Formats: sequence, C-alpha cells, structure tokens
Amino acid sequence: MQNSPERPRRVTVDRDGPLLVEGPVEVVGDDGTVSVSSRFTVAICTCRRSRTYPWCDTSHRRRVKQHEDKPTRPEAENQNENQDQNPEAPS
Repeated sequence: MQNSPERPRRVTVDRDGPLLVEGPVEVVGDDGTVSVSSRFTVAICTCRRSRTYPWCDTSHRRRVKQHEDKPTRPEAENQNENQDQNPEAPS
C-alpha cells in the first residue's frame, strides 16, 4: 500500500536488525550526504557495519567471533601433545 497524506509512513523496528521503512525514502546522513531510494521498502542500517551504508547489507548478522566458530576437541589436543612428547609414535 502506497503512502498518502491520510496514511503515515510505516517504520518497523527490529532489535537485532535494520529499520524497515516504507519507501520511497530520502536519508540525510550526519555528514549531510543525501541517499535516495525509490524501492517499496528499504532497510536502513543501524549497526554501521554495512558496506553500503546507510542501506543494510546484513553485516549485523556477522557478529560471531572467529574462536567461537570452531569448538576445540580435547581428544584432538591430547593427541597432538602425545605426538610432541614421543615423535616416533605412530599417528
């Protein structure tokens, strides 16, 4: 449904994501730059990680730290320690 003087523009807030704004929109940045989109709905970045700022590129989804992606396996670490102590042991 298009915006009209009788109907206010709808903005949807997602705590972990962008602001969804019914378009067309004109966004004025804090430095005065103006970005325009004529799309039906636009996603406005709120995390400032977007490479296409002020538009959201889903960069907010990539918050996982590298060391948390790969859980360590204690048995694999123990094998490596045993090999270091006895280099002639078969692997």
